Amino acid sequence: MLIIPAIDLKDGKCVRLKQGAMDKATVFSDDPAATAVQWLKLGARRLHVVDLNGAAAGRLKNEPAIRAIADAVGSKLPIQLGGGIRDLDTIEKLLDSGVSSVIIGTAAVKTPGFLHEACTAFPGHVLVALDAKDGKVAVDGWSKMTGHEVLDLAKKFQDYGVEAIIYTDIGRDGMLTGINIEATVTLAQALSVPVIASGGINGLEDIKALCKVEHEGITGAITGRAIYEGKLDFAAAQKLADQLSKAEK
Repeated sequence: MLIIPAIDLKDGKCVRLKQGAMDKATVFSDDPAATAVQWLKLGARRLHVVDLNGAAAGRLKNEPAIRAIADAVGSKLPIQLGGGIRDLDTIEKLLDSGVSSVIIGTAAVKTPGFLHEACTAFPGHVLVALDAKDGKVAVDGWSKMTGHEVLDLAKKFQDYGVEAIIYTDIGRDGMLTGINIEATVTLAQALSVPVIASGGINGLEDIKALCKVEHEGITGAITGRAIYEGKLDFAAAQKLADQLSKAEK
């Protein structure tokens, strides 16, 4: 089980949002690259980066910060990046810059043909983010709910060849209320590709709960606000996850 630190970028800074609300951003660092190095030093094995401005605009808006992060840690740990990725040229540019995987969210739902093309052109480098509330998928930075069921879309995208599904319960993201284990397990059981859990991690109890169901196909957990506010000790969380995973085997 990988514990994956999140770096959310807004106006070139590292921030966290509550339930996706851009006007409720808390700035945690003015230097995202230094933040990435910090997580690397603490033992991170993967990094989750989101261009929040890009997600809202439909195109990358924090490229200098993204390049700085990739230059600082891209050769040492995989970076998965999302937010405003809408065309193949952008994917190619990001992969060339040191990003290892791209995350497609809104565009996957609105233009599944693009996702299919991306998976074909860049096999092994495309993840899909499905952000949901009460089983229904949200798009456009969570500002719009759709009628699509998470399970239906996840199965379709799995067939396209995505590397993994990142599942976020948007009712819990940034709220430190605990991860939605039941919904995450239900999704993982229905798929053959890995599921990465996201949204609501508050402490080591959430890590323990996720490790208990790792065998269902849940390979990672993204955490942001909890590690920035000191609710979760990142190094201790990864150490615990390693111990529990080893014990399960």
